[in-house]
Amino acid sequence: MHDPDEALRSACFAELRRLTSVYVQDVPYRGALERGFPFGAGSVPFLTPYKGIFRAREQRGPAALSINTSIKSPYRDRATADGWVYSYRTGDVNQPDNKALRAAYALQTPIVYFHATAAGYYEPLFPWFVDADDPVEGEVHVTPGKVIDLGNKPIPAQIEDPIERQYAFRETRVRVHQRHFRRLILPPYQTKCTICSLREERLLDAAHIISDADEHGEPVISNGLSLCTIHHRAFDNDLVGISPDYEVHVSRSLLEDEDGPMLDLLKGFHRQPIQLPRRRTWRPDPERLAIRFERFRSAA
Repeated sequence: MHDPDEALRSACFAELRRLTSVYVQDVPYRGALERGFPFGAGSVPFLTPYKGIFRAREQRGPAALSINTSIKSPYRDRATADGWVYSYRTGDVNQPDNKALRAAYALQTPIVYFHATAAGYYEPLFPWFVDADDPVEGEVHVTPGKVIDLGNKPIPAQIEDPIERQYAFRETRVRVHQRHFRRLILPPYQTKCTICSLREERLLDAAHIISDADEHGEPVISNGLSLCTIHHRAFDNDLVGISPDYEVHVSRSLLEDEDGPMLDLLKGFHRQPIQLPRRRTWRPDPERLAIRFERFRSAA
């Protein structure tokens, strides 16, 4: 079915591509998303942060332009193998927001899923599609799409192959989780590497002490470390470890290597204490560090 808002959606996606290239990680609402995107003689909002389902008044068609999930969503949104289940707005199934969401399914129009990574920050996922609607349960299922470039004109399309769709969703879910975790971890460490004190935010990562795939790997501050990209890579590969008493240990293989000044920088932190967050409740959990440190010692 034809979408009368095809040009408007194209303008929305084009501006989001620009914003995501500018901000790289995730896009702030203030100073960026709140300005909307240029269309016609004016601008159109991307979303409203005060409710989840958004259809702009400039639209001619009935389908929603975007949906969003806040950090503290009251709804029971949940992941599946290839997407997220997204709840209707509470109340009448046929209220305007729910009708707009259901119309996106009926018309199979591409939408934007703004996934909050922190208060006031979003990961814009697009194009996404509503591929199932359950009015009895009051929820839809949303799944990632892709962009096909036909003659220099990007065309949003659904991913038909289930394996490709599941892979695209897994990649998206990991990225969204990592960006949310990064927003959680960096501020307690004053946005610097806990080992070397590097303050360049673009070179900082949030490292899990225990992987989130493990039963002890909850996405909490005490299970994270703020590390520069070099120390994060070394930590993940058990070339650098941190003991339960917060001391840096460098693997024997690096200590015995003499190939270049970068290694000297890594070796220089051997047996040095890490820089801890001020609040005790934010500090790395010694029990988790002990588990991870044992892996480092075994690898060494």
